[in-house]
Amino acid sequence: MKYIQIPGLERDVSRLILGTDYYKPEILDRIGPIMDAFVSIGGNTIDTAEIYGGGESEKALGMWLRESKNRNVVNVWTKGAHPHGNSGPRVYPQAIREDISVSLDRLQLEYVDLYALHRDDPGVPVGPIVEVLNELIESGLVRAIGVSNWTHQRIQEANDYAKDHGLVGFSFSSPNLSLARANEPFWTGCISVDDEAIRWHTQSQLPLLSWSAQARGFFSGRFRPDVRDDANIVRVFYSDDNWERLRRAEQLAKEKGMTTIQIALAYVLNQPFPTCALIGPGNLDELHSSHQGSQLVLTPEEMGWLDLSSGK
Repeated sequence: MKYIQIPGLERDVSRLILGTDYYKPEILDRIGPIMDAFVSIGGNTIDTAEIYGGGESEKALGMWLRESKNRNVVNVWTKGAHPHGNSGPRVYPQAIREDISVSLDRLQLEYVDLYALHRDDPGVPVGPIVEVLNELIESGLVRAIGVSNWTHQRIQEANDYAKDHGLVGFSFSSPNLSLARANEPFWTGCISVDDEAIRWHTQSQLPLLSWSAQARGFFSGRFRPDVRDDANIVRVFYSDDNWERLRRAEQLAKEKGMTTIQIALAYVLNQPFPTCALIGPGNLDELHSSHQGSQLVLTPEEMGWLDLSSGK
């Protein structure tokens, strides 16, 4: 397993991060072996969120951590400040304090290693947000702070504020980054990086932890232009350019003796800035496939050819 560094953490972060959005205590006998195997291949960072399954994901992860006694080798990452139903944006100090308290109670932990705001509210000034997150660091509840689904402009604004006020800024971002470019947000308020954001990350070297790194199965072989049974995949990823990216990934996979979806994963992990990929394997075969794909090194020429920015 390969790793990146994130300021504030005692341990490096594995390039593969295990996602747990469908986890719940009732299926611990099925998901426990996946988490065990993830740790056995060197994975050390597991993602959850206050909103996932109404809290069931956090409860299941907390149960596994206690039973496996793996807390001392695992970075726990949770997220808060997500809207509740039709409540509207919840990116303000009171909601952030409430959510981290609820999350720690469900996880049965004294602190989490990584904490991210799950959504943004551009109408809220960055100052109070940065300040309350620094309160959480100072109180020992979190180690490193970041954001999910924030634009790079807002991240830069927040980190400028932190620098000017002697505070800790965001040390990671978690938008969507995949070989297939999104036509529109998968969910309201979600962010997929564009070329400008990639240039910003390249310049700033801020770590990017990508959700839907494999484009929700777009590269699995299931989808073709005439297969339109998944309305969300059609809406978000069906485009002429993405079909060409898929074709090129298939070609490169044959040349390298890999699968197409492994090529798509490798694209995310071979960016010119620190990246990790969130994965959600449903079984051990899918986990090991992702592990193999994470080891693949792509040249800049192959990267440019895959994303249509240059010839091979």
